[in-house]
This record gives sequence, structure tokens and C-alpha cells, in this order.
Amino acid sequence: MRGRALRRGVSALACAAFLHAGTAGAATIIIVNSDSVNEGFNDATPAVPVGGNPGVTRGAQRLFVFQTAANLWGNILSSNVTIQVSSQFNALPCDATSAVLGSAGTAQLFRNFPNAEFGTTWYPGALANKQAGSDLDPTMPDISAQFNTTLDAGTCLGGQTWYYGVDGNEPAGQVELLPVVLHEIGHGLGFAQYANLSTGAYFNNGPDVYQRFLFDNTVNLHWNEMTGAQRAASAINTGHVAWDGKAVKVEAPTVLGPRVEVRVDSPAGIAGSKSFGTADFGASLATGTVTGQVVLADDGAAPNADGCTALTNAAAMAGKIALIDRGSCAFTAKAQAAQAAGAIACIIVNNVAGSAPGLGGSDPSITIPTVSLSLADGNAIKANLAGGVTITMGPNPGFLAGADDVGRVLLYAPNPVESGSSISHWDVTADPSLLMEPFITQGLSSGVDLTRYAFEDLGWFSPRTTDTSTGGGPIAALAGAYPNPFTMTTQIGFTLPSAGHAEVVVFDVAGRMVKHLVSQDLPAGTHSAIWDGSDDAGQKVSSGVFFYRLTGPGITASKRMVRVSTLGS
Repeated sequence: MRGRALRRGVSALACAAFLHAGTAGAATIIIVNSDSVNEGFNDATPAVPVGGNPGVTRGAQRLFVFQTAANLWGNILSSNVTIQVSSQFNALPCDATSAVLGSAGTAQLFRNFPNAEFGTTWYPGALANKQAGSDLDPTMPDISAQFNTTLDAGTCLGGQTWYYGVDGNEPAGQVELLPVVLHEIGHGLGFAQYANLSTGAYFNNGPDVYQRFLFDNTVNLHWNEMTGAQRAASAINTGHVAWDGKAVKVEAPTVLGPRVEVRVDSPAGIAGSKSFGTADFGASLATGTVTGQVVLADDGAAPNADGCTALTNAAAMAGKIALIDRGSCAFTAKAQAAQAAGAIACIIVNNVAGSAPGLGGSDPSITIPTVSLSLADGNAIKANLAGGVTITMGPNPGFLAGADDVGRVLLYAPNPVESGSSISHWDVTADPSLLMEPFITQGLSSGVDLTRYAFEDLGWFSPRTTDTSTGGGPIAALAGAYPNPFTMTTQIGFTLPSAGHAEVVVFDVAGRMVKHLVSQDLPAGTHSAIWDGSDDAGQKVSSGVFFYRLTGPGITASKRMVRVSTLGS
């Protein structure tokens, strides 16, 4: 489902009625309803409860999703200052093939405040308040957010509409709102940078805290160490801008799978791994490896290599990797032509300078893997076809998907710059997809994955003192519940980096405490807790989505699980 940008903004919105979004977590987040009568959160259109959302009007269902997202972030974060998110629904850009689903950002930036970890550094309002221990400007909300109301009209994205359930089971033709809200609140909490990406100039003559963790592995400099010109060049240095924070680097192997590569094996002059764009259709390269000789497509009609009609060189193409030029027809049509000619994979070469594009479209009949390459890489391959070019496509278990060669997780740095998306998102090469990628993708879950650890690096939590990547002791980790979903019982594993008091607590989607599973002093190391689906009163809870949170010495982590009850359970 690539192509629907979750773009970032920083405009402040007016305050209106307040909805408290749960106090059970380590931080209190308040959703500020900024919609007018009969619109957005106040839309009285009747609705049927769906996917764990009990709302009976469209506005109530929207508000419940926002409350769920606020509760999840609140249960994860650590702050004694209330966080206010001014939110509303508006008509945002939306057409048949793409849409801006939402935009959000900090309402204010602060620097040189009491207890700031870094001096002369701009901080988003909520994080600045957390470190200062007080609200630095109580007259303003901390985060401003808006979301696209046009989707409910069914007039864009081929008629797709919002899915207001919170169970992650959106049906075909709907877009799940919960991860979109989690994503946008994440920007407002600090996952964003504020330099001018065209010129590299700082916001108001100083770096922001996010830039201190941006590292360009071509010039080996952090963004706060660069000149403006160097930052502008780095912003389009695709595949070479990475997050250089300890927490993310340590936890990346627990989240990311092996890197999928498109690698030229021969000739030696152009050999090496190439940056590539992925497709929303065809076989996944993550599940197997394809190696073959590259053959340029020829469909017999100018321009011959665009693969928009049946290929005339099928005999030469059979068992090979098809190289096809972008343009003139849909990506799926090109892949279909290559598959029909017997190709084992398809590479689509961009027709303009810049990064390799993502390939949108849907066609379940396409079974061969399909990727894109940049115009420069495609031209280099074409120049060597006479002597033979061999390419291998597939997972390389020695590296992480979405990370550089030393394990730093990559940021999205396309060429040219994409306003609102560049740098302020994880790279699209991450697998599985991460919450803070720039696009909604298949399989995106309503969890905060590596962003929780980026927030640790930024200063939302006490810094970790032990690093398993250098042979140190255990790092705090909260494992996924198993089984999940579950009916009778599920086991939750967790690791403590040091001895101390630990708690594992289960919450419902409204942020209400359901069950204390652990509350005791424990030694460092690995532990587990069993939940049988009952609350603290011993009563079995109904089917639904629940969150479980670990708190321990200097750490907080939270994940989601689903209970499916049966008759009598």
C-alpha cells in the first residue's frame, strides 16, 4: 500500500474541548478536541461498533482510536508533565492513487531550559517539558495534529475508507487509523528534524536534538557537526544516513530481519550491492534468493525496453532476470510481461535521475520478485550487458534490513528531497515495516518498535549503561507474548539489565489497569509471567486487545496482545 504519505507539519491549532486519555501510564497524554460542532470528533453520523471500538457515532469512534493511541504512548513514555495533543480532522490532499493521511509535529521548540541534556539545542515541547520537569509554556498545546476526513467520503484511494477498529484486522478497502495516529503523535514527541533540507540551514541558528543522532557514513559526521551545505548533501545521500544512538543499535537485531540485497556479482567493474525500491506486488525477496543473468526487455515497439506489450525476446529471457525501463504503462504490466516471457525476476529502471522509486500496484497473479533501480545503476548495467551481467537478489543474514553495514538503522533520504518525509522517518528498506516509515505498508502493526529506543536516545528515558553489542550485561527487553492471540493463557518474557523492583501490568485499550502480573524485586536476567486472561478480581476478561507494560530499573517497555475467549473461558 505504498504511496500514501504520512507527512509532518508544525502548525499550531486552536484548543477546544478536552478528552483525558488515561492516567494509568507513566505519562499522561490529553487529546484536545479542536473540531467544530458536527465535524471530526463531533461527527454524529451513526456507526456500528467495530474491532474493539465501542463508539456508536463516527466522531466517538475517531476519539476512541485517538484515546487508544494516546494511552499506548502514555504507558511507554516517562514524564511528570501532562502532554497535550491538539487534534482535528480536515480535508487533506487525496486523489485516486495517493493521499496525505495525517500530519503532525511539535507546536513549539525550546532550548537552554533547566536540566536540558544538550545545551544550545532545540527540543520539541513535550520532550523539553519532560527534561525541565515543568510545562515551559502552559498556554500552548505540545503537539498539533490533523487527519484526513476525506477518506470517509470514499472519494479517494479507489474508494478506501478509514478503519476505526483497534484490533489490527482492517478489511480490504480500508485504512487502519490507529497506526496513523501513533505515527503522527510520534513525530510530535520528537521523531523529526527541523533543518531546511534544501539549504541545510538550521532552524533559528542551532541544531535540534534529533540531528545529534543523524550520522552520514559517507563523510563520517553527525548533522550537528556539518556545514549547511553538507547537511543538504546528506539529505539526499540515499542509504547512507543512519541513526547513531546506543539504544536503537542494541535493539535493532531484536526487531529487524536480515537485509535483502540486490547485488551485482559480475562484472567486477560494477559489482556490489545497489540501493533499490521494493514493489507492493510479486514474491518477497525476504523468503528466498534469485540469481541470474540480466537480459534487457524487448517488446518490439518503440521504446522497445519499456515492456508495455508482450516481449519478443522470450527465448533469451527464459530463466533470466528481466531489465525493463520505467514509463508508458503500469509497473504491474511490466512485471507481467517479464513473467510471461519466463523471467525469474524483474528489475525496473527509473527514467529520471535520483533514488530508485517504490513500485505501487496490485496484481496477485504476479509471482516473480520485482524491484526498481536508479537510472544511474540501470545505465551502468546496460553498458555491460554485452559481456554479461549477473545479479543476486535475496536476504543476506550477515546484515540487518534497513541498517548500514555496522548495524546503525537507516533514515529515509530519497533524492530528490520529499518535503515532510525526508530524514524524519526510518528508511523503507526496514523489514518488517516500522511505525515511523513514511508510508503505510502491508503488515504495519500498531506498535512503536524501534521508535521507543530512539526516544530513549533522545532523552525520554534514563540512558542505558550496559551495551550487549560490546559484550556487556543484559539490556532490558520485553518479549512478545506467546501465544498471541491466545485463548487460555499466554507467557510474557522479559529481561532486566540489573537487579531491582520490576512490574508487569496488563491494560485494556482505554488505558485501564486490568491485571498486575509481577510486582517484586528481581535479580538481573531473564524472567517470565503468565496471564490467564483474568483481572485482579479473578474474573475472566472478554475478547479484545490488551497492552502489557514492563517497568524496571530505569526502563519502560510496552507491547500488544489479543485475547480470544471461547464459551466458558
